[in-house]
Amino acid sequence: MSLVDSRLIWATALRDADLGPFRLSILLSILVSIPLSITGLTACVSLPNRDPLFVDVAGIEPLPGEGLELNLAVTLRVQNPNDVAVEYTGIALSLDVNGRNLASGVSDRVGTVPRYGENVFTIPVTISAFDMARQVFAYVNAENPNEVRYRLRGKLEGGLFGTRRFDDEGTFTLPSVEQRVPQ
Repeated sequence: MSLVDSRLIWATALRDADLGPFRLSILLSILVSIPLSITGLTACVSLPNRDPLFVDVAGIEPLPGEGLELNLAVTLRVQNPNDVAVEYTGIALSLDVNGRNLASGVSDRVGTVPRYGENVFTIPVTISAFDMARQVFAYVNAENPNEVRYRLRGKLEGGLFGTRRFDDEGTFTLPSVEQRVPQ
């Protein structure tokens, strides 16, 4: 049976079935959506299996501020444990401390993190006066003020399928007052 014969059979069956315009549109929607669904599934299967990036804060330095804002230069070390280089056209970063937003920043830096390699870059971040005040009030009212929980989130923008997000969280302990005062 040729393609022309199968089209004629379908056209004759649809004409003779007297489905009405509503039922005909549903049938055509189903017939069109099945091949599109199969195409979409095969496209998802063909995406590479990538491990998450390793991101660490390598340094923090003060920058000149504006008004009541505090500006910092956060240096990140990004390691790519994958067999494919990660190309990016921008970076976004957010830092939460004890469950509250502390700082955020963006950069339009363009570059590549090589396959099985690393890249170090600096992002300017801003801490608003309100975010600082919230942190101070939270610190004063905390059950254990020496324990600091942090979460670093961000992304390396790489287009529709190339954007790589990162998320790192942890806890560190500040020295107690007794440990800070020399005896």
